[in-house]
Amino acid sequence: KRLHQTQFRERVLTAYASRCAICRLRHRELLDAAHILGDSHPKGAPVVPNGLSLCKIHHSAFDANIVGIRPDYVLEVRTDALHLPKKLVNRPNPDFLEERYDEFRAAG
Repeated sequence: KRLHQTQFRERVLTAYASRCAICRLRHRELLDAAHILGDSHPKGAPVVPNGLSLCKIHHSAFDANIVGIRPDYVLEVRTDALHLPKKLVNRPNPDFLEERYDEFRAAG
């Protein structure tokens, strides 16, 4: 365990009110302080502006570049992260998805 990790985690989780920045999970024991730029990066200091409070699943997805956070704080998910049924008849109805996506866009 890195020497600074305990203090870094405490400061980051406190800044995020002990919630995952992505899913808002509130179970502190399931939260990590994720580095945006890693320890080995020249700008990878263990400071709150270089950290995100993420649940363990989202931390792993962030580290694996399955999810990304744009500089304008918009979450992006890699297109290959969505799994669909092999049978076309079982796939989500595109018209339903469009209607639901319109609701999503109107809410934000």
